[in-house]
Amino acid sequence: MGRITVVGSYVVDLMSRTPQLPKPGETVLGGPFQMGPGGKGGNQATAAARSGSDVAFVTKVGDDVFGKEAIKHFEREGFNIQFVHRSKTEATGTALIAVDDQGENDIVIAPGACGTMTRSDVLKAEEEIKRSQMVMLQLEISFEAIEAAIKKAVHHQVPVLLNPAPCVDFPQEWLKYITYATPNETEALGLTGVEVTDALSAQEAADVLHEKGVKTVVITLGKQGVFLSKEAGKGAWMDGFSVKAMDTTGAGDAFNGGFAHAIGSGAPVEEAVQFGQAVAALSVTKMGTAASMPTQDEIKAFLKDHQ
Repeated sequence: MGRITVVGSYVVDLMSRTPQLPKPGETVLGGPFQMGPGGKGGNQATAAARSGSDVAFVTKVGDDVFGKEAIKHFEREGFNIQFVHRSKTEATGTALIAVDDQGENDIVIAPGACGTMTRSDVLKAEEEIKRSQMVMLQLEISFEAIEAAIKKAVHHQVPVLLNPAPCVDFPQEWLKYITYATPNETEALGLTGVEVTDALSAQEAADVLHEKGVKTVVITLGKQGVFLSKEAGKGAWMDGFSVKAMDTTGAGDAFNGGFAHAIGSGAPVEEAVQFGQAVAALSVTKMGTAASMPTQDEIKAFLKDHQ
């Protein structure tokens, strides 16, 4: 079992189905409505825990009903919640999600309490970071918190996985400390200026990230698969799994959580990619984000069926 510290966001997902995603100024009738745990940090932590990892979650929620429900979710999933901080002034974050009949989505995030995480919040988890096999990060919390997590992980020689999502500008010097970077094609374009359309362009984008210091580049392309590059010019395309998607929301988080679990458990990176792709494939066959993350038994059965 791997030991993973996730430093990241938690928000409540407020989701509705709709026949088509609304255009600017358009109102569409939707339904049914579903509420559940979410946020990239929370989703990835859930995916890693259900995959079999021992997960500590460093985040911040509000002192409100959504925050209380968050703690219940964390406890059910078996997280170490010692470093889940509570804000007295900010509400728990929310994500407004619309999902169309093809499983595509539009998402608006209000970070709330998790957007106010500080360096001090992260430093309280230093001993947990030191004991971890992996520190997982995303870009939905404050930069000072992310930077503190990177510095502590590097200081204690703990590998860092950065999922550079959502696609926002961040200090590029961070990249020289990143062991695993997991952008999708949109995020890869934002980071490198290279539009990823095939293996050649994927390698070009990966090489830019290698040059900036990233050791292993994992570009996720949904149902098309993953491009894995462990060194410049020597990447490889790894096909994904074909499934009937109901809701693609959170698929990237599912991959990251599964991938981190496999790496933290000692798997080779190629095997970890396939494990992550299995977790992602299973997640899109269900509605919701954190709620859709598969269990270890489901993942093992899926991989056995797709050998």
